[in-house]
Amino acid sequence: MRLPYVSWTAVVPVLAVVVLAMSWGQDLSAPMVAVVTVLLAGAVLAAVHHAEVVAHRVGEPYGSLVLAVAVTVIEVALIVTLMASGGGAAETLARDTVFAAVIITCNGIVGLSIVVATRGKSVVSFNAEGARAALATVATLSTLGLVVPTFTTTTPGPEFSPPQLAFAAVTALTLYGLFVTLQTGRHRDYFLQVTADGAVADSEHHATPPSRRAALTSFILLLIALEAVVGDAKLVSPTIERAVSSAGLPLSVVGVIIALLILLPETLAALRAARQGQMQISLNLAFGSAMASIGLTIPTIAVASIWLPVPLHLGLDGTHIVLLALTCLVAVLTVVPGRATLLQAGVHLALLAAYLLLAVSP
Repeated sequence: MRLPYVSWTAVVPVLAVVVLAMSWGQDLSAPMVAVVTVLLAGAVLAAVHHAEVVAHRVGEPYGSLVLAVAVTVIEVALIVTLMASGGGAAETLARDTVFAAVIITCNGIVGLSIVVATRGKSVVSFNAEGARAALATVATLSTLGLVVPTFTTTTPGPEFSPPQLAFAAVTALTLYGLFVTLQTGRHRDYFLQVTADGAVADSEHHATPPSRRAALTSFILLLIALEAVVGDAKLVSPTIERAVSSAGLPLSVVGVIIALLILLPETLAALRAARQGQMQISLNLAFGSAMASIGLTIPTIAVASIWLPVPLHLGLDGTHIVLLALTCLVAVLTVVPGRATLLQAGVHLALLAAYLLLAVSP
């Protein structure tokens, strides 16, 4: 008798939780660390897969929003977990991870998506109104949350004072909430794909959405996968920090590794959309992830800082401020016309390469 097919996206999260329960509180051997790491990566991929199923059920632009929030929940959970462990990079881990997410999304995902979308044609079109609104919010949140702390004088170092941190957290959450409200409400059309002549082309009918039962099952498995990600990250975090230190790399590389791990599935989703001619979805994913990373992470970390054992350093150094400013400028020049070519992709990817080089060799 033929056994019913069970997807790996259902098996891996459950297996990861089982291994987590068996390994909690123990010193892991090298083979066990490898197993937990593989399950951690699998749980991340499974989580985003199930988020995509739920997203497809609710449609665009809600779909991109669900995926971005799911990825950000994983990111926040990893940051809080690693900061609570009090490792060497704990003070700057939130800053390093959020900044890495902004650079990777606004340069890496955008650049690679344009490369894929322009295959076979010279220009790719998208909805400039929605992209401009998203980029403006990302630039504002990035500046208020990551640049301003470097220049405040109430507290020494790149830190906010408690009132300043509270203001930054409330502002970030308010702007993100306002953007989401407009994205899913009165300005929903701004975030849908457009044709070459600027007309909205809603393509939700091209694929049959999953049933309510399938979406509910994916939602439950998404919660299980998120639990596995948080716990398994706690188990392997000492190994990651030791490996970075042993390689002679700056501890800020830990934040880059977290961002790359978390954003890999979302990058694949954006590239898949670009390949299908849905460049607007790719931009929704890129800017939405950057926005959620700041708008949700900073408020959460602000609350967690009350009991975290380390101070919270959010301010960027001079080199990273320059990279952020250049990224915002280039992104503006990319999205304002509503059309992009391979040249824009090359510029974005060059900025990403510069960031990665400076991360390992500051």
